[in-house]
Amino acid sequence: MHIDLTGRTALVTGSTQGIGAAIAVALARAGARVGVNGRDERRVAESVEALAREVPGAEPVPVAADVTTDEGAARVADLLPGVDILVNNLGVFGAADPLEITDAEWRRYFEVNVLAAVRLTRLYLPGMTERGWGRVQYVASDSAVVIPAEMIHYGMSKTALLAVSRGFAKKAAGTGVTVNSVIAGPTHTGGVEDFVYELVDRELPWDEAQREFMRRHRPQSLLQRLIEPEEIAHMVVYLASGQASATTGGALRVDGGYIDSILP
Repeated sequence: MHIDLTGRTALVTGSTQGIGAAIAVALARAGARVGVNGRDERRVAESVEALAREVPGAEPVPVAADVTTDEGAARVADLLPGVDILVNNLGVFGAADPLEITDAEWRRYFEVNVLAAVRLTRLYLPGMTERGWGRVQYVASDSAVVIPAEMIHYGMSKTALLAVSRGFAKKAAGTGVTVNSVIAGPTHTGGVEDFVYELVDRELPWDEAQREFMRRHRPQSLLQRLIEPEEIAHMVVYLASGQASATTGGALRVDGGYIDSILP
């Protein structure tokens, strides 16, 4: 399948590393002009340079702003108006005893993982509907429906994203704009390596630590390994394409396949 996003402008939040960086590269390879977002101007600039090196001919746009604030979201809209493809990837995660999670931490997870995405959707969806074409995506997680005991606050925020995605898909009905969420399984990023070693023996070599984590904490995975960021990016690029024009209001799984899953 040949996917051509030439002439489209994309914004990927939280795209200086991990899944977001992989998505930005994949969209650029498909021909999109990609806004690379993060809070730190230096890291954003470095990420833009790295993307340009990896994808010759790409023209990534630095979008340094904190999208978890009204001011930051407004700055993004000023730096990158007319977005055609919005990928709400930004998120925080971490393990915590559920009885010790403070009110402030519950609010932080909601603000970063949910409200930031809602805020950007409000900013960009009207323009997409006026133009009669657009793609809004939310990077959710298997934790949205198979809530991990060690990260209930994270699971809560990803469950909320599924509701947000479905609701905005209804708002955009019949406009030529599609709205979907991508349910990502445990993915191999630097941050996840740190998370894995919070739950298994730090003396284990990485391959063994990964297998032990999956065996003990994600035993329902059919893949039985962590997913690579590029594998998430492939789904995002497809959903951003014209070939996915009839897919909206969905929750597309890139979760490694769950045994006896309650997911559709």
